[in-house]
Amino acid sequence: MNTDWQSDLEVWLAPFLAALGHKAQRAMCPAYIAGLIGPGDRKSVQPMAARSSDIPYDRLHHFVSAGVWDSAPLEAALWRHADHLVGGERSWLIIDDTSLPKKGEHSVGVAPQYASTLGKKANCQTLVSVTLVSVTLASREVPLMLSLRLFLPDIWTADPARMKRAGVPLEHQGSRTKPEMAIDEIDRLCAAGVRFGCVLADAGYGLSAPFRQALSARNLRWAVGIPRHQKVCSADVELVFPARKRGPSRMHPVPDQQLKEELGLDHFEGRSWTGLHRHALMSMMAYAFLQSRRLTAVGRKKKSHRPTTTAQSASNTTGHP
Repeated sequence: MNTDWQSDLEVWLAPFLAALGHKAQRAMCPAYIAGLIGPGDRKSVQPMAARSSDIPYDRLHHFVSAGVWDSAPLEAALWRHADHLVGGERSWLIIDDTSLPKKGEHSVGVAPQYASTLGKKANCQTLVSVTLVSVTLASREVPLMLSLRLFLPDIWTADPARMKRAGVPLEHQGSRTKPEMAIDEIDRLCAAGVRFGCVLADAGYGLSAPFRQALSARNLRWAVGIPRHQKVCSADVELVFPARKRGPSRMHPVPDQQLKEELGLDHFEGRSWTGLHRHALMSMMAYAFLQSRRLTAVGRKKKSHRPTTTAQSASNTTGHP
């Protein structure tokens, strides 16, 4: 990355900073994102502040963990930018999990659960992620992450005092499945006018019939993975209990016919709901900035390689009477 990226970042962030009312917040937001993009192995608050003499640790920590500001306008600005950059009928909305391995038990949402990044069960946080992907850039994927929402395992939703200590908002303290959370995020994106042609998800979401039915109910095109042993049938198929000649009856009916690391997303060391989601938003904004620069650079490269028209070629194509 060339050395002028920081000045480019200031210009790029202008629509985002306009949504922040306080002068200190408008100063800390670019500082935080620059810390995520800049050099260094760790992108948590303390090492980012240590690498810059202009960013006091306490102000940076307060901004992401305790400052009073609304992330919704920044999120809306991110969605508008993503839609402008890669939105359209040829774009995909990809639903997936993002797992953040963690030690201890006090960070919000941490519990032993399947960690997609590790391919096994581990102590981690799991976030439902929504990514807008374009395939219009020389047939290469151009992803922009739009949403990261923390999934709370049952061990957390069954403990209101624990959720209160971690600052989980009341509206998020109920037990919800990942597919339910994904549908909520899709609804928010659709309401905001984000354009996409198809929803894609792996078998972790595709195995959920309510998830598939919710996509169809919204008249969305979709393609999802399913486990190889799963049977899929249309909604009007009646489920029956087949009679067995011997042994007990079946307990369940069957169909009657068979049909993330470089920008430090996982480096956040705080324990609160607000801090984690703000850090995730800053990471998504940093990624969007880098993708925006990538697309701009590709556009310049294409222009520089465009053939020039010579006088001879012009005379060849003009024709004479």
